[in-house]
Amino acid sequence: MTADLEPSLLTIEHIQKLLPHRYPFLLVDRVVSQVPGKSAVGLKNVTINEPFFQGHFPHRPIMPGVLIVEAMAQVGGIVLAQLPDYSGQLSLFAGIDRVRFRRPVVPGDQLTITADLLEVKRKRFGKMQAKAEVDGQLVCDGTLMFALVE
Repeated sequence: MTADLEPSLLTIEHIQKLLPHRYPFLLVDRVVSQVPGKSAVGLKNVTINEPFFQGHFPHRPIMPGVLIVEAMAQVGGIVLAQLPDYSGQLSLFAGIDRVRFRRPVVPGDQLTITADLLEVKRKRFGKMQAKAEVDGQLVCDGTLMFALVE
C-alpha cells in the first residue's frame, strides 16, 4: 500500500487480489475499514450505467435484491480471504438466512456494506452477519453461510 492510504483501506486493486470476481460481477468498489479476518466495511457505488438497469426496470431502475446480497457476500469474501491459512481458497454460498429487504436501491445510491465473521467450522464453512445501508438507512440484512473450497 502507498504511504498516504490508511492500513484498513483497500482500493479496487487490492480487492481484485482478494476476490476472483470481475466486471460485470465485481460489486465492491472499496473497503473503507476492516479488521482483517474479522470484519470489513465496503462501498458499492450504484450508477445508471450498471448493465442490470437495462431490464430491471427500464422506466424505474431498481438494483436487484439478489445483487445486493451478492455485494454483501463479496465483502464477506474479503474477510474470509484474509483469514490465516485460507488464502487461495474460494468462498461459495452455502446458505442465506433471514435476509430482509427494507427499501429499494436506485442509481445514485452508495451502498455501505458491513460483514462480520461469526464463525468458521472445520476450516470448511463460514458464517457472516451482513448488512447494507444507504445514507445510514438499512436496505438489507441477513446471515450468509459460505463453503470454502480449493
